[in-house]
Amino acid sequence: MLKSEECKEKLIVMAEGENEVRWDGLCSRDSTTRETALETIMQIILRKTECLRSVKETTHRPPDEVSNAISLDELNKLLAHLLMLAKRCPFKDVREKSEFILKNVQELGIRIPRPLGHGPSRFIPEKEILQVGSEDAQMHALFADSFAALGRLDNITLVMVFHPQYLESFLKTQHYLLQMDGPLPLHYRHYIGIMAAARHQCSYLVNLHVNDFLHVGGDPKWLNGLENAPQKLQNLGELNKVLAHRPWLITKEHIERLLKAEEHSWSLAELVHAVVLLTHYHSLASFTFGCGISPEIHCDGGHTFRPPSVSNYCICDITNGNHSVDEMQVSSPGSVSVSDSFFEVEALMAKMRQLQECRDEEEASQEEMASRFEMEKRESMFVFSSDDDEGTPARDVSRHFEDTSYGYKDFSRHGMHVPTFRVQDYCWEDHGYSLVNRLYPDVGQLIDEKFHIAYNLTYNTMAMHKDVDTSMLRRAIWNYIHCMFGIRYDDYDYGEINQLLDRSFKVYIKTVVCTPEKVTKRMYDSFWRQFKHSEKVHVNLLLIEARMQAELLYALRAITRYMT
Repeated sequence: MLKSEECKEKLIVMAEGENEVRWDGLCSRDSTTRETALETIMQIILRKTECLRSVKETTHRPPDEVSNAISLDELNKLLAHLLMLAKRCPFKDVREKSEFILKNVQELGIRIPRPLGHGPSRFIPEKEILQVGSEDAQMHALFADSFAALGRLDNITLVMVFHPQYLESFLKTQHYLLQMDGPLPLHYRHYIGIMAAARHQCSYLVNLHVNDFLHVGGDPKWLNGLENAPQKLQNLGELNKVLAHRPWLITKEHIERLLKAEEHSWSLAELVHAVVLLTHYHSLASFTFGCGISPEIHCDGGHTFRPPSVSNYCICDITNGNHSVDEMQVSSPGSVSVSDSFFEVEALMAKMRQLQECRDEEEASQEEMASRFEMEKRESMFVFSSDDDEGTPARDVSRHFEDTSYGYKDFSRHGMHVPTFRVQDYCWEDHGYSLVNRLYPDVGQLIDEKFHIAYNLTYNTMAMHKDVDTSMLRRAIWNYIHCMFGIRYDDYDYGEINQLLDRSFKVYIKTVVCTPEKVTKRMYDSFWRQFKHSEKVHVNLLLIEARMQAELLYALRAITRYMT
């Protein structure tokens, strides 16, 4: 019994703050620093494991009496973090040592976690995604940068790495927004990320930034609900809401209310930082749902402590969890054959050639172009998915924002008329870029680079075809999104959109951009059936950057109008 009492005392000492696990050292580029950190982590975890086991053995029951000091739940969180490192850390020494520690814990009779699910994405087979540890030098440098900045290599990064040039720009921008010098304090930045992701019920991003918010010293009370955050952040709720769902309604009055709120007022520089963060995370929620990003291994839903169970027929356990329900099901009778989807690609290629020929032969008048824009804008209102039902957001997400019933509504519904936003009157290149760069130096440049990379990115391939000029298709996707937001380019023939984007593709685009929480695997599978997953990820990059630019244009135009 003495051994058990000693352990209880040790556990209480640990719980009071001594020997707490610190993961920071594992982010170092220096292998000696990582080795020292790993050794310390191993000693602490094995000591906690040994003490819990001793209490269990001597009392012949779970150690409930020391649950206030240290619980199995706390140890499980540490083990889940180790599992994430064993699978996702770009440094081989950390992966191997984390696995070694987990095996040691298991040998001491404590159950260890295993991954749940099917890799970084529910839509893309794991075998088609670059495996950590098999990357080349360029990818390794990218992975190491991401891990050093965030302490993790998240699933978004592992899916974006299909396009390394874009990923590098994305990581650089996000790092600057969250961690470099700027108008807003660090904990405000993560809290704004939580507010923005919560508007789309994106628990994946909310969970990540809750952890980051606490890590930089944020007040846990704020996480109980937006009403517990400072009034200044609460005031941002209205802008967050309108920007996420109906950005065309933003006026200079929204800006004025934030800048003239007496002791709770925002400065112009702070507001631009907040607007960029809001648009970044609204768009990132679109990417998260659009690519079916799975929960992180160390977060809820990413791992389990249950042993594999074939008798209970737990789908996620079959063959180490590499198959989703959708992948295991046999094709339904109405599914499309390979030859049909091959024909779709050929038809799309033919349309592109035909449109190019028409462009060369004649150019439509300005009146005709304006008419085609209005027609496409009206048609976009009647594109909706069969899954378009109203869902009630979960409390753990909805507490981070107000007015849960407020969502996307087409701008011309209910007889409401919103003036067309004409790009020649206010555009990113001539107006938005300089405003952002003036009030939040360097960020305009970073965002601009990211827009350009996503828009111009091409490998000159389409499905099985090589040496293809895809610029017409990329422009149609970008301009269709801006059209849904009421933004018009005078020099673009909107008649091309209906030629190039079929119904199922439009449904997917509109859902990802406007109501991303409603995206399903069926929608993802139903467009561009013969195209590679990397091409579908590229589509998502176009969608999120076009969406972010559209939101920024409305918000920055309102700020400009306030300033003038």
